[in-house]
Amino acid sequence: MKVDILAVGIHPDDVELSASGTLLRHAAQGKTFGLLDLSKGELGTRGTAETRAQEALDSARILGAAFRETLDIPDGMFVPGPDNWLKIIRVLRVFRPELVLCNAPDDRHPDHGRAAKMVLDACFYAGLEKIKTLDKDGRDQEKWRPQAVYHYIQDKHLTPDFVVDITPHFHRKMEAIMAFRTQFYDPKGEGPETPISGRDFIEFMEAKARVLGDLFRCNTQKGSYFRGRPVWTIYLI
Repeated sequence: MKVDILAVGIHPDDVELSASGTLLRHAAQGKTFGLLDLSKGELGTRGTAETRAQEALDSARILGAAFRETLDIPDGMFVPGPDNWLKIIRVLRVFRPELVLCNAPDDRHPDHGRAAKMVLDACFYAGLEKIKTLDKDGRDQEKWRPQAVYHYIQDKHLTPDFVVDITPHFHRKMEAIMAFRTQFYDPKGEGPETPISGRDFIEFMEAKARVLGDLFRCNTQKGSYFRGRPVWTIYLI
């Protein structure tokens, strides 16, 4: 199955938090997309690898993703190198995306920057003829290199190269985020507090998008607003 866009995150929920609105916008324009989690997020303070796997599938259904794949790269303990590059290359050669979205190159969580470089390198190596990989049936895969790789911005503020208006899709983006019930704010939920588990983090997500919307609203169509203001997703090239 070929897709137009492959959105990659080192942790389940990275894509939802940072790029799901853009995926929904492109889907509305007829584009296809899939999701790739490099790890199971097993080091997360709240939830387990098993609960996060189910939440990831629920979120993928909300977004309408063509697929969601999860690799076995260790959460937190990975290093870029041939073994991990090859795992990513195999996925790239199966789904042959034109565009790849991946983690921020610099962020509060050290996994994000390392994953960003690892995916960027894998996208290059996937286009080399002499790097051999096999599909699930043991057949040689053909080389494939995406046309572009974009890094989405995560927790740390970075100056974007461009922004995408996701206003009509913001409600659904938040629904996909909240599918990760063990991770984010739930008045009835249990578990230790984390930087993302409080109500203030959900408010921060909206505020961040609205600030960018205010700065770049010159191209927003009249009537395309979320709670009175446009909202955007921000990207680096």
